[in-house]
Amino acid sequence: MNSLDIHEVLRYLPHRYPFLLIDRVPTFTKDKSLTAIKNVTINEPFFQGHFPNRPVMPGVLMIEAMAQACAILSFKSMGTLPTKNSIFYFVGIDKARFKRPVEPGDQLVINVSIKRQMKGIWLFESSAKVGDELCCTAELMCTYKEI
Repeated sequence: MNSLDIHEVLRYLPHRYPFLLIDRVPTFTKDKSLTAIKNVTINEPFFQGHFPNRPVMPGVLMIEAMAQACAILSFKSMGTLPTKNSIFYFVGIDKARFKRPVEPGDQLVINVSIKRQMKGIWLFESSAKVGDELCCTAELMCTYKEI
């Protein structure tokens, strides 16, 4: 099965509301790529202050959603679930660009692919779209740690 519902997503990520930013994973290919969905709703707590008159999803949260997708892909590629003593840390961002605001009612489609894995550091290419419109792109680095 190459998809994950919210119950499976919760098994792969330590995040919980309000910081869980992945609702489901419609498709992934082990060692290659993953597509994730974030349904953006007006009741997200960050919209109260960003911005009250024109709610916009903060860019850093788009990047965080992409990083969470990278963590799922990493665990799926390793063929393991996280434990209470393991975690994927987000360790770097390069080439981040924001192209379109994300607003309540949008469905953010996140695509991540493994560019390289070396010495415990994973490098990913990532993007987020609403429909056919590109919202955000970045290269993200993550690392697996026993804690």
